[in-house]
Amino acid sequence: MMKKAENIIVGISIGDLNGIGSEVVLKTFEDSRMLELCTPVIFANVKIMSFIKKNLDSTVPLHGIDKLDQILPGKINVLNLWKEGVDLNLGVNDDKVGEYAVKSFIAATNALKEGLVDVLVTAPINKYNIQSEEFKFPGHTDYLNQELEGNALMLMVQGSLRVGLLTDHIPVSEVASRLTEDLIKEKIETVRKSLIQDFSINKPKIAVLGLNPHCGDGGVIGKEDDAVLKPTLKKIFDKGTLVFGPFAADGFFGSGQYEKYDAIIATYHDQGLIPFKTLSFGKGVNYTAGLNKIRTSPDHGTAYDIAGKGVADYNSFKEAVYLALDIYRSRIQYAEISEKPLKVREKQH
Repeated sequence: MMKKAENIIVGISIGDLNGIGSEVVLKTFEDSRMLELCTPVIFANVKIMSFIKKNLDSTVPLHGIDKLDQILPGKINVLNLWKEGVDLNLGVNDDKVGEYAVKSFIAATNALKEGLVDVLVTAPINKYNIQSEEFKFPGHTDYLNQELEGNALMLMVQGSLRVGLLTDHIPVSEVASRLTEDLIKEKIETVRKSLIQDFSINKPKIAVLGLNPHCGDGGVIGKEDDAVLKPTLKKIFDKGTLVFGPFAADGFFGSGQYEKYDAIIATYHDQGLIPFKTLSFGKGVNYTAGLNKIRTSPDHGTAYDIAGKGVADYNSFKEAVYLALDIYRSRIQYAEISEKPLKVREKQH
């Protein structure tokens, strides 16, 4: 059953309060038309959000609440997750502020798990100041993968350009050893399912990039493409998934070849994200595909160098909200279609 647009609850974890997260969140909802599309709830504290708002000369009205059952549709709700004041030093890496980023993220994830919010959009964190005995994850995705059902996969999205990763936040020196047949099969299946249920693409076409330059040139520049990628992709293709490759990564984007596919899967982080961020013009979104709940985030970091200056570009965060809402609607439609598939009339002989 589809909710009315304004009743879709968007949970927002505030990220690093010394970065640009709060600014891009407030700027996104300065346009009151956004509140016709959803109702946001920011996991933070209304006093600190008001302080940041004042610092930015923002006029956006905030509605403080102490419990999630007090959410008001059509308002920018701020859940008072803590009562104490927090010393902010905009643009500075601070371990104490990192603790509040984690607090916000964990509470927002719990609300998502419990169905108290419909989707989650996360503002940027600093991977260094969030580490503690209680939280030992390199980022949002790994924690969500532990807490939610499914197998998380980082999928970068901008319009019809979608770039997924076989490996994400690991050193380049470990990439080749991680590329096993099982991993490749799991990730491609995750992308295939996501394209169908989250993006309403019935028979998705997926391209996979090679690991080595020129896909190894027949084993001259590395054997992984011939030994692992090619045979695994053939097995997957033979079972009915429209997967193609491996393609040499260097010319794939510049030639416009990427436009023929519904998703491109890169073997490691920079191979996929450099072309993606070059092509997405600051409007890219990081979507955690493969889980039973929806989470998106902007494709940028904390940007300490411009924090508090009022110059942060909020388009990526705004697009992250739009994408989360689109996927939410797509999943409901997919569930309804799956429950009541169209009956095909048998031919009369």
